[in-house]
Amino acid sequence: MTSARRRRPIIALMLATLALAGLPAVAHDHSGRRDHDEARLAVQRGEIRPLAELLTIVRDKLPGEITGVEIERHHGEWLYEFIVIDKAGRLFEVYVDPQSGEIRKTREK
Repeated sequence: MTSARRRRPIIALMLATLALAGLPAVAHDHSGRRDHDEARLAVQRGEIRPLAELLTIVRDKLPGEITGVEIERHHGEWLYEFIVIDKAGRLFEVYVDPQSGEIRKTREK
């Protein structure tokens, strides 16, 4: 295995860690428009859990390191989307119920 190939997973892990440290949750409605205020209000109304709570619930269930998070609204229903990189460097989208923390769907990119 080449030196560069051995460093790839380490670099990916370092980038994921750095990205997660300052990771904002990006909110989108079905049209793709950013809507942070609506997501914040949904948390205040108790419709969805705050991102910090969900991270505590799902972190051990995910197939790798979280590199991004979005909260989306489809047909009036909220859904967290976690972007995850596994140890092999594969990229996954993991869709999580914003109330229970249940993983609804995992899709490799």
